[in-house]
Amino acid sequence: MPLIPEEPQIHESAQGPRATSASGRTAPTPRPVPGPRPAAHPRPGRPGPLRPTPPVQRAPHDVAAKPVPSGPAAHAAAPAPASPQIQLIPASADGALDAAEEAVDLLLESGRAPGDVLVVTTGEQHPWAAHELSFGEASYWAQHDAGDDVFYADATAVGRAATRPVVVVAVNGGSDSAAATVLPLAHGRAGALLIVCGDPQQINSVLGAGV
Repeated sequence: MPLIPEEPQIHESAQGPRATSASGRTAPTPRPVPGPRPAAHPRPGRPGPLRPTPPVQRAPHDVAAKPVPSGPAAHAAAPAPASPQIQLIPASADGALDAAEEAVDLLLESGRAPGDVLVVTTGEQHPWAAHELSFGEASYWAQHDAGDDVFYADATAVGRAATRPVVVVAVNGGSDSAAATVLPLAHGRAGALLIVCGDPQQINSVLGAGV
Protein backbone atom coordinates (compact mmCIF):
# COMPACT_ATOMS: atom_id res chain seq x y z
CA MET A 1 0.00 0.00 0.00
CA PRO A 2 1.52 3.40 -0.94
CA LEU A 3 2.82 5.35 1.99
CA ILE A 4 1.51 8.84 2.60
CA PRO A 5 4.08 11.33 3.93
CA GLU A 6 3.25 12.01 7.55
CA GLU A 7 2.58 15.46 8.89
CA PRO A 8 5.23 16.61 11.37
CA GLN A 9 4.26 15.85 14.96
CA ILE A 10 7.28 16.98 16.95
CA HIS A 11 6.84 20.06 19.16
CA GLU A 12 9.24 22.92 18.62
CA SER A 13 10.63 22.41 22.11
CA ALA A 14 11.86 18.95 21.15
CA GLN A 15 13.85 20.01 18.13
CA GLY A 16 17.45 18.97 17.98
CA PRO A 17 20.25 20.75 16.15
CA ARG A 18 19.30 21.38 12.53
CA ALA A 19 21.61 19.82 9.97
CA THR A 20 23.24 22.15 7.44
CA SER A 21 23.74 21.22 3.81
CA ALA A 22 27.01 21.59 1.97
CA SER A 23 25.93 25.00 0.62
CA GLY A 24 25.62 26.35 4.15
CA ARG A 25 21.85 26.63 4.05
CA THR A 26 19.61 25.00 6.61
CA ALA A 27 17.73 22.08 5.05
CA PRO A 28 13.96 22.67 5.37
CA THR A 29 12.93 19.09 6.03
CA PRO A 30 9.85 17.74 7.80
CA ARG A 31 10.43 16.57 11.33
CA PRO A 32 10.01 12.85 12.02
CA VAL A 33 7.87 11.32 14.70
CA PRO A 34 9.95 9.19 17.06
CA GLY A 35 8.57 5.66 17.08
CA PRO A 36 7.83 3.37 19.99
CA ARG A 37 10.75 3.16 22.35
CA PRO A 38 11.74 1.63 25.67
CA ALA A 39 12.35 3.72 28.78
CA ALA A 40 14.63 6.66 28.04
CA HIS A 41 18.36 6.12 28.48
CA PRO A 42 20.57 8.87 29.85
CA ARG A 43 22.34 10.73 27.06
CA PRO A 44 26.12 11.15 27.32
CA GLY A 45 27.01 13.97 29.65
CA ARG A 46 23.58 14.50 31.17
CA PRO A 47 21.34 12.48 33.49
CA GLY A 48 18.18 10.91 32.14
CA PRO A 49 14.69 11.69 33.42
CA LEU A 50 13.54 10.08 36.62
CA ARG A 51 10.61 7.72 36.16
CA PRO A 52 8.35 6.55 39.00
CA THR A 53 8.49 2.84 39.68
CA PRO A 54 5.10 1.26 38.96
CA PRO A 55 3.53 -0.64 41.87
CA VAL A 56 3.96 -4.38 41.79
CA GLN A 57 0.62 -6.12 41.45
CA ARG A 58 0.49 -9.48 43.18
CA ALA A 59 -2.01 -12.20 42.35
CA PRO A 60 -4.19 -13.49 45.24
CA HIS A 61 -2.85 -16.65 46.84
CA ASP A 62 -6.10 -18.52 46.31
CA VAL A 63 -6.01 -18.14 42.52
CA ALA A 64 -4.53 -21.17 40.82
CA ALA A 65 -1.77 -20.46 38.34
CA LYS A 66 -2.67 -21.21 34.75
CA PRO A 67 -0.63 -23.99 33.16
CA VAL A 68 1.87 -22.92 30.52
CA PRO A 69 1.09 -24.59 27.18
CA SER A 70 3.83 -26.69 25.68
CA GLY A 71 4.40 -28.53 22.44
CA PRO A 72 2.74 -27.55 19.13
CA ALA A 73 -0.06 -25.68 20.92
CA ALA A 74 2.47 -23.30 22.51
CA HIS A 75 3.93 -22.43 19.09
CA ALA A 76 0.47 -21.85 17.66
CA ALA A 77 -0.38 -19.45 20.49
CA ALA A 78 2.83 -17.43 20.19
CA PRO A 79 2.18 -14.03 18.56
CA ALA A 80 3.94 -13.26 15.30
CA PRO A 81 6.70 -10.63 15.52
CA ALA A 82 5.39 -7.15 14.71
CA SER A 83 6.69 -5.35 11.64
CA PRO A 84 8.47 -2.05 12.23
CA GLN A 85 6.59 1.19 11.68
CA ILE A 86 7.62 2.99 8.49
CA GLN A 87 7.92 6.76 8.30
CA LEU A 88 8.62 8.65 5.11
CA ILE A 89 10.35 12.06 5.13
CA PRO A 90 10.23 13.65 1.66
CA ALA A 91 13.63 14.96 0.60
CA SER A 92 15.67 15.40 -2.55
CA ALA A 93 18.75 13.27 -3.12
CA ASP A 94 20.89 16.29 -2.14
CA GLY A 95 18.89 16.91 1.05
CA ALA A 96 18.31 13.30 2.15
CA LEU A 97 21.42 13.08 4.30
CA ASP A 98 20.59 16.35 6.06
CA ALA A 99 17.07 15.06 6.70
CA ALA A 100 18.48 11.83 8.12
CA GLU A 101 20.82 13.76 10.42
CA GLU A 102 17.95 15.83 11.74
CA ALA A 103 15.90 12.67 12.27
CA VAL A 104 18.74 11.22 14.36
CA ASP A 105 18.99 14.43 16.42
CA LEU A 106 15.27 14.31 17.19
CA LEU A 107 15.39 10.61 18.07
CA LEU A 108 18.19 11.24 20.58
CA GLU A 109 16.38 14.28 21.99
CA SER A 110 13.27 12.12 22.48
CA GLY A 111 15.22 9.64 24.62
CA ARG A 112 16.56 7.06 22.18
CA ALA A 113 19.99 5.71 23.07
CA PRO A 114 22.65 6.31 20.39
CA GLY A 115 23.24 2.57 20.16
CA ASP A 116 19.60 2.09 19.13
CA VAL A 117 20.13 3.84 15.78
CA LEU A 118 21.56 2.63 12.47
CA VAL A 119 21.88 5.12 9.59
CA VAL A 120 22.15 3.79 6.03
CA THR A 121 23.02 5.72 2.86
CA THR A 122 22.27 4.58 -0.70
CA GLY A 123 24.73 6.94 -2.37
CA GLU A 124 27.79 8.72 -1.00
CA GLN A 125 29.02 7.48 2.38
CA HIS A 126 28.27 9.47 5.50
CA PRO A 127 31.39 11.48 6.49
CA TRP A 128 31.65 9.54 9.78
CA ALA A 129 31.74 6.21 7.95
CA ALA A 130 34.33 7.47 5.47
CA HIS A 131 36.51 8.76 8.33
CA GLU A 132 36.30 5.57 10.39
CA LEU A 133 36.95 3.32 7.40
CA SER A 134 40.17 5.25 6.80
CA PHE A 135 41.50 3.45 9.91
CA GLY A 136 40.58 0.06 8.49
CA GLU A 137 37.61 -2.30 8.35
CA ALA A 138 38.47 -3.95 11.66
CA SER A 139 38.26 -0.69 13.61
CA TYR A 140 35.07 0.32 11.80
CA TRP A 141 33.22 -2.93 12.54
CA ALA A 142 34.52 -3.03 16.11
CA GLN A 143 32.55 0.14 16.76
CA HIS A 144 29.50 -1.50 15.19
CA ASP A 145 29.87 -4.54 17.45
CA ALA A 146 30.27 -2.34 20.54
CA GLY A 147 26.75 -1.04 19.89
CA ASP A 148 27.10 2.05 22.07
CA ASP A 149 26.80 4.78 19.43
CA VAL A 150 24.96 5.64 16.21
CA PHE A 151 26.43 3.53 13.41
CA TYR A 152 26.60 4.61 9.76
CA ALA A 153 26.68 2.12 6.89
CA ASP A 154 26.43 2.42 3.11
CA ALA A 155 24.74 0.17 0.56
CA THR A 156 27.65 -2.28 0.58
CA ALA A 157 27.74 -2.63 4.38
CA VAL A 158 24.08 -2.69 5.42
CA GLY A 159 23.85 -6.43 4.77
CA ARG A 160 26.43 -7.04 7.49
CA ALA A 161 24.90 -4.65 10.03
CA ALA A 162 22.99 -6.11 12.97
CA THR A 163 19.36 -5.34 13.82
CA ARG A 164 18.76 -2.13 15.78
CA PRO A 165 15.50 -0.68 17.11
CA VAL A 166 15.59 2.25 14.66
CA VAL A 167 17.01 2.36 11.14
CA VAL A 168 17.22 5.67 9.25
CA VAL A 169 17.79 5.47 5.49
CA ALA A 170 19.04 8.44 3.46
CA VAL A 171 18.24 7.86 -0.23
CA ASN A 172 21.02 10.28 -1.18
CA GLY A 173 21.79 9.04 -4.66
CA GLY A 174 23.11 5.86 -6.13
CA SER A 175 21.34 3.78 -8.73
CA ASP A 176 17.70 2.74 -8.56
CA SER A 177 18.91 -0.82 -8.04
CA ALA A 178 20.91 0.31 -4.99
CA ALA A 179 17.79 1.78 -3.38
CA ALA A 180 15.80 -1.32 -4.32
CA THR A 181 18.42 -3.44 -2.54
CA VAL A 182 19.02 -1.24 0.51
CA LEU A 183 15.42 -0.47 1.49
CA PRO A 184 14.27 -4.10 2.00
CA LEU A 185 17.52 -4.86 3.88
CA ALA A 186 17.03 -1.80 6.09
CA HIS A 187 13.44 -2.84 6.75
CA GLY A 188 14.72 -6.22 7.91
CA ARG A 189 17.25 -4.55 10.24
CA ALA A 190 14.67 -2.25 11.91
CA GLY A 191 13.27 -3.65 15.13
CA ALA A 192 10.66 -0.94 15.83
CA LEU A 193 10.92 1.97 13.38
CA LEU A 194 12.18 2.53 9.83
CA ILE A 195 12.58 6.16 8.74
CA VAL A 196 13.26 6.75 5.04
CA CYS A 197 14.40 10.15 3.76
CA GLY A 198 14.11 10.60 0.01
CA ASP A 199 11.83 10.86 -3.00
CA PRO A 200 8.35 9.58 -1.99
CA GLN A 201 7.52 8.11 -5.40
CA GLN A 202 10.75 6.12 -5.54
CA ILE A 203 10.44 4.93 -1.94
CA ASN A 204 6.80 3.88 -2.32
CA SER A 205 7.56 1.95 -5.49
CA VAL A 206 10.36 0.04 -3.76
CA LEU A 207 8.74 -0.56 -0.37
CA GLY A 208 5.35 -1.31 -1.90
CA ALA A 209 6.84 -4.13 -3.98
CA GLY A 210 9.64 -5.34 -1.75
CA VAL A 211 8.23 -5.15 1.79
